[in-house]
Amino acid sequence: MATAAHTLTPQEASAHPAPEAIVVRFAGDSGDGMQLTGGQFTLSTALAGNDLATFPDFPAEIRAPQGTLFGVSAFQINFGSAQIDTAGDQPDVLVAMNPAALKTNVDALKPGGLIIADEGEFGQRNLDKAKYAANPLEDGSLAKWQLLKLNISQLTLDAVKPFGLGNKEALRCKNMWTLGLALWMFDRDRQPLIDWLKAKFAKAPELAEANIAALNAGHAYGETAELGAMGISQRQVAAAPAEPGLYRTVTGAESISLGLVAGAQLASLPMFFGGYPITPASAILHTLSRYKEYDVTTFQAEDEIAAVASALGSAYAGSLGVTCSSGPGIALKTEAIGLAIMTELPLVIINAQRGGPSTGLPTKTEQSDLYQAVYGRNGDAPVPVIAARSAADCFDVAIEAVRIATQYMTPVMLLTDGYLQNAAEPWKVPDMSAYAPFPVTFHTEVPPEGEKFQPYGRDAKLKRPWVKPGTPGLLHRIGGIEKAQGSGNIDYSPANHQAMTNTRRDKVMGIEVPDQAIEQGQAGGKLVVVGWGSTYGPIAQAVRRARSRGHDVSHVHIRHIWPLPKNLGDLLKSYEHVLVPEMNTGQLKTLLRDQYLVDARSLTKVSGQPFRIAEIEAAIAQHIGADFDQEVPSDDSQLPSPEAVNP
Repeated sequence: MATAAHTLTPQEASAHPAPEAIVVRFAGDSGDGMQLTGGQFTLSTALAGNDLATFPDFPAEIRAPQGTLFGVSAFQINFGSAQIDTAGDQPDVLVAMNPAALKTNVDALKPGGLIIADEGEFGQRNLDKAKYAANPLEDGSLAKWQLLKLNISQLTLDAVKPFGLGNKEALRCKNMWTLGLALWMFDRDRQPLIDWLKAKFAKAPELAEANIAALNAGHAYGETAELGAMGISQRQVAAAPAEPGLYRTVTGAESISLGLVAGAQLASLPMFFGGYPITPASAILHTLSRYKEYDVTTFQAEDEIAAVASALGSAYAGSLGVTCSSGPGIALKTEAIGLAIMTELPLVIINAQRGGPSTGLPTKTEQSDLYQAVYGRNGDAPVPVIAARSAADCFDVAIEAVRIATQYMTPVMLLTDGYLQNAAEPWKVPDMSAYAPFPVTFHTEVPPEGEKFQPYGRDAKLKRPWVKPGTPGLLHRIGGIEKAQGSGNIDYSPANHQAMTNTRRDKVMGIEVPDQAIEQGQAGGKLVVVGWGSTYGPIAQAVRRARSRGHDVSHVHIRHIWPLPKNLGDLLKSYEHVLVPEMNTGQLKTLLRDQYLVDARSLTKVSGQPFRIAEIEAAIAQHIGADFDQEVPSDDSQLPSPEAVNP
């Protein structure tokens, strides 16, 4: 029977105030469309004015066997009415489309959280695949959570029956049914998604109408099923305060791509991107291929070596050369990167880090390529290294990489990771008039008669001139064998090699980078938490919570990894303790100890998952001897052990 939707009474509303933030995780088979569902829920959330952060988590297999534990794809979104820095520690709501999705995700759910399960998929075959001895929807094992079990599969079949789809095609609409229910739960507008479906299936209108019917049916179920009697009602999250301006949602890959285009425009250069598909870096190639009107040329090479070599060749010819990969691909590019260092040509190299070594964890995140970026080439071959902290920050970091590469004639390594590449957040589209141009000037002046052009002559920054090949009177040669100071002729005499090695080092170490800022706190104190890259969000939240309790904790986040900011050593020495959380076994900690002789300590994690706020809070509490009154994670093994906070 259809009934009116449950409406909170004033007494209920006061007992259940509007939440500041909610975490929702959608989980199912790779073929269930969880990434698409999460992406469209993100769109509706952004349109509602909430701040948000997302975490897509999917398997490396293109299509793992249906119903298996290793084939689960998940999408988590944290949205709220205040500032959101992470995708959330523990979901408030878990949508599980099959037993495997439930089993691999339920332990992350908050005690008392809501499980929405498709009981139509909990047959014996799927239970066996998920290694369940009994049906968890029936045996009481989920008692510490709220459980809403629906036959979503059958409800979807009923909703799309008028459109004459086959059973397989009809069941592909169940993610839209689920999305419709989620839109009702959080009072979201369906119309933008209906418009999107019509555009997506413009050539197959019957599929568009079937998906729209499923979407509407899920929403109608929430309105009419008297879910309020089960304690489940609409939850409204107010819009987050935001500065006036134009906003859009970006992933890290989109943000980096836009930043590269903007950087090339600020440098007054055409851009050539040479890439080879590799997870999670491939999205940058896909995005840049759509920007031809900005003088961007994209080239999908036959392998990683050809990709970087083509980008380096384009730099020699007078373009901004760009290439990207992940750790294993960066290893293949290393010799050509060394050639870029020897020839001193501008080249931006993006490393979207993933779990390693070798093929490692293709779809999982890690920060374990810092050694590779700073040290990982044969010979003394320094390159500037910078790291992005968030999806939106990727834009500015990409511009900074272009600036350094072109103003100092050097390759630059830009570090991002699998989490940043795929995560999305709102981004205020900047006013580009606020960015100072740094136009490139190619050398065209012919030396006086009797003198020869000096391709390795230096200016005050130790930068050599950039000459387009074919410029009249400026014939020169470059290559991988050691160059003579000034002339660029082959010269591998001991004194020359010493001088050129020192010059290349001094040029990189002399790059002007901003002084290190303090994100929270002040110089000097009991503890500073030092991070880099995508650990920014959980560190910021953990430090904010610690400071709200009155603890003397500060946060420093490093963008310029090499060379390090000139004031960083004195800043770190002003604190009693230095804690460095990072998703590796302690690489930045080692670098800081080496450079500044500070007693930095690590909090390490190499599980392929981002840090949770609670993990960093627990480490802070250990260092300052506090007993935080914090919510204990449902899985105590996810808290750092004493051994994890190691010297």
